[in-house]
Amino acid sequence: MFTLQNLSSLLFLFNLLFAATVIFLERRNVGATWAWLMVLFLLPGVGFILYLFLGQNLSRRKVYKIKEDQREFIEHLVERQKREIRHIHFHDPAMIHYQDMIYMNLCSGRSLYTQDNHVDIFTEGSGKFEALFEDIRGAKHHIHLMYYIVKDDGLGRRLIEELAAKAREGVQVRFLYDPIGSSALKKKYFRSFIQAGGKVAAFFPSKIPYINFRVNYRNHRKLAIIDGTCGFIGGLNVGDEYLGLDKRFGDWRDTHLKVCGGSVFQMQMQFVLDWNLSSVEQISDMTAYFPAAVHPGKVGMQIVASGPNNEKEQIKKAYIKMIHAARQSVWIQTPYFVPDESLMTALKMAALSGVDVRLMLPGTPDHPLVYWASTSYLGELLSVGVKCYLYSKGFLHAKTIVVDGRIASVGTANIDLRSFKLNFEVNAVLFDTDTATKLQRIFLDDLMNSELLTEEKYRNRPLYKRFLESCARLLSPIL
Repeated sequence: MFTLQNLSSLLFLFNLLFAATVIFLERRNVGATWAWLMVLFLLPGVGFILYLFLGQNLSRRKVYKIKEDQREFIEHLVERQKREIRHIHFHDPAMIHYQDMIYMNLCSGRSLYTQDNHVDIFTEGSGKFEALFEDIRGAKHHIHLMYYIVKDDGLGRRLIEELAAKAREGVQVRFLYDPIGSSALKKKYFRSFIQAGGKVAAFFPSKIPYINFRVNYRNHRKLAIIDGTCGFIGGLNVGDEYLGLDKRFGDWRDTHLKVCGGSVFQMQMQFVLDWNLSSVEQISDMTAYFPAAVHPGKVGMQIVASGPNNEKEQIKKAYIKMIHAARQSVWIQTPYFVPDESLMTALKMAALSGVDVRLMLPGTPDHPLVYWASTSYLGELLSVGVKCYLYSKGFLHAKTIVVDGRIASVGTANIDLRSFKLNFEVNAVLFDTDTATKLQRIFLDDLMNSELLTEEKYRNRPLYKRFLESCARLLSPIL
């Protein structure tokens, strides 16, 4: 007779076998392995189901299928630039000190360096979307958009109406979205757009209703490319909250860039890869989407992308390299701060070396579990001299790093394990003193709306917060 004890024994045996699979076959990060083992044994049966949805390893799978001639073309460009980078004439002479960083990004992420870019910086949603709408109206050949969150609200409806109008004019319009990030979005949102001739694709959609075995691997990128000559990249999604119209968050503080120049080539290439992975209507004839144009800008830039399909963690490496390159200052803004040991070590070493390290986080959380995990790391940083600030004027969603007022990074990647290992992300790494100085000034303006977190305040936080932080930190490798 089958008893409850028999069931318990079977579950225990199953957990042992599955744990062995996690340890010996997946060969994942040690911290993540222990976190999953804890989930498996504390939640027998349920842990297995959670792992199916959240724990698959994509790094050993060939996610992107690139044609051989396209692969050879990119490899040719990368290899040629690797040979030439030591002899390049920089528009900004200070960038000669960062040749090794440019070379690393080339090797690690095949991130081509261009220095003919013009960059506009947006710190709130209304300015960014007005600029985007203006460029959409002026589009002649194609519009490519990719967003993690798209909402059917005032901003979302205005965007889809602008896109439908251009599709009716005969402009090719493609819209790629993430169905988990945009889980509340209904198919009717795209109806008029599709009827006008627009194309829509979902990244890693559910093949079975309400069940998605790739729920943990999401496309967190936000890109908009117009006619292959200008592009938008940064932290802003599509929704009224990003205009500061959500009462829960109030003012929404973000950082987004408009780029016109050679780096749009790599932004476009990333869109094409993600689109072809997601849509049955492939982009095959590349010629029209990569126009040969002369750009008047002088900003040096690399577009660095990373994702769970690759174990190189290109964006994390770029962050660490930037921190190690600092001689005067490292100023960071991020909504989520769940670093691994390598990044924590880099920040501590910089602070102990006399570098002015500043970290700005939101003062109020949007995801409490991640927020508790984030604050659990602050004590270690405060003890070595890192200045930690809590932004209080609305919600801080910017993902920026500025080093020495010379180089900077703006993009979609947070400083957390999810961005480094699980999400598909993309950042612009900027090699230009003027642009980095502008981002420094923005950071200083934000200090006026931030509270300095002292060691004394941190030590005196309530006991219940310490308990929540400790629990959340245990799960940080899989948050």
